Amino acid sequence: MHRTTIRPITTIAGRATLCCLVVGLALGPNCALAAELLKARLAENLAPISGLAIVAKSKGIFEKHGLDITVSNFTSGKQCLDTVIGGGADIATTAEAPVTASTMANQPIAFIAGMEYSDLKTLVAAKAGVKTKADLRGKRIAFTAGTGSEVYTATLLKSAGLTPKDVTLVNLRPQEMLPALAAGSIDAIDTWEPHVANAKKAMGEAVTEVDTKGTYSETFNIVVMKPYLDANPVLVEKFIAALIDAEIWMKAQPDEAITTVADAVGMKRDELAPIWADYVYRVRLDDRLIEILKTHSAWRLESGNHPPGAAMPDFSKVVVTEPLKKVDPARVTLSWK
Repeated sequence: MHRTTIRPITTIAGRATLCCLVVGLALGPNCALAAELLKARLAENLAPISGLAIVAKSKGIFEKHGLDITVSNFTSGKQCLDTVIGGGADIATTAEAPVTASTMANQPIAFIAGMEYSDLKTLVAAKAGVKTKADLRGKRIAFTAGTGSEVYTATLLKSAGLTPKDVTLVNLRPQEMLPALAAGSIDAIDTWEPHVANAKKAMGEAVTEVDTKGTYSETFNIVVMKPYLDANPVLVEKFIAALIDAEIWMKAQPDEAITTVADAVGMKRDELAPIWADYVYRVRLDDRLIEILKTHSAWRLESGNHPPGAAMPDFSKVVVTEPLKKVDPARVTLSWK
């Protein structure tokens, strides 16, 4: 008769733990145990502009860099940065508008890196007869207040020799623009992708895009609080390294990258593919980023959209170069670095 030997559970668990440790040591730090992963909370704008973070999460790149990233999705970069400032998350994906607002409000934020930029666009109703930006005179133009859309609109009008008094400005959320344009209550929309592509698909030949390329690029960036960075420098460096690896993967596998991002943000692949090239993904700190931050800040000062007593920020005290320099110094090309 065979006897069944029952070993204490504690003994089995201890041996299992030992085996796991041995395997972990043999395979190296990239196969760290879950308990060894550094944990952080990411507030993410769930849109193609967050493509690098989306890929890093969905493809397990964060884990390969020893990170356990919990993602909370939002519909704007402002919500993301507000969540970080309020303590509900550690890292934000956000555009320049929330960055300048927070900086002028003396919030202790640290701008770690840019990860994407893309041009805003103007789409007009074909019946409005707008061929060039100068033809916008007298038209009803939708924009989104407090975002890059408002700065883009102001810059666009100025470049066309127009002032806000020469047009009728209508403040709408991006998702409200297509219904308004289709109903004929506005003549043009100033916004970002994928809203322009969605409007083109829905309205076909009833709309046309005005050539405004190079007027204003909206950036998407990584921002943390300075106390968090001081307390977690290694984690932030690993986060940046993961984004760089995601960038490399996306450029090597563009077809799969489009599918991955489209699935994550709830878009059809054939809707994202035609505008994929509009999203310029690159982890960097360069003079273009600073120029855009200064342009947005100048708009705030001129328009009065700032806290009392605000002045042009010194972005050398907001942009923190050390984490990216440690990971890949060639990506820091600031003239004042």
